[in-house]
Amino acid sequence: MELPVFTPTLIQGFLICLARVAAVFAVIPVFSGGQIPTQMRIGVSVMFALLTYPVVQHVLPVTSLNITDMAIIIAAEVVFGLLVGFIAQLIFMAAEFAGSIVGYQMGFAMANVFDPTTQQQVALISQFQGIFAILLFLSLNAHHLFLEALVASFTMLPPGGLNLSGGAIPMIVELSNHALILSVRLVAPILVVAILVTLVLGFMARIFPQLNVFMLSFPVKIALSFIIMGLTFGVFAAILQGEFAALPERFLRLFSLL
Repeated sequence: MELPVFTPTLIQGFLICLARVAAVFAVIPVFSGGQIPTQMRIGVSVMFALLTYPVVQHVLPVTSLNITDMAIIIAAEVVFGLLVGFIAQLIFMAAEFAGSIVGYQMGFAMANVFDPTTQQQVALISQFQGIFAILLFLSLNAHHLFLEALVASFTMLPPGGLNLSGGAIPMIVELSNHALILSVRLVAPILVVAILVTLVLGFMARIFPQLNVFMLSFPVKIALSFIIMGLTFGVFAAILQGEFAALPERFLRLFSLL
């Protein structure tokens, strides 16, 4: 068996392939978290690029490029990978933002914990819902969608064909708006109960002035919020499952607009 000849064209093609793969793996949910060592992420990116390159070699540039053209193509590949990962990250951001709203309504605004994924202090309920979204993401094998979309993207959008002047940016803005609406949908039942509890306690404070509404509101809101959260957990999971199922269509739409 003859070993492949490492020509400049082969090396530049692999570097272009690696740039797109590494950019996607840098922002892919779960894998991009701070709990994953940088060396592991680099190693997995290189390994997947080695597996992907023979499949997509026919769509890579076949002529030698100068340094300027090579830098432009690699920069475009990085931007493309970041856009693909950002589409999925919006779902997790919506789930965590919904948890922040719930925690604030429950009185857990000061109860923060360290999140190893973002390397920051986050609200307690926010981290809980974020971890649940990650587990659901993995259990549904939604991370396989990124690998399939990554390989398919070379055919639908060959390197050097990135065009941000089309409808890609408006699509990202639309999905960001959708993520905000999604967070409201996820938190709506608990938010409604919290508002009703506040109204009831307000009326009770007017009827019974000697009642310490401030001290009473904390245990009542916490108890009712946990009860509603438990009762609507199936709905929470179903909404996220629908969002994960919509990722392939969003990927294809993004590829067609770039």
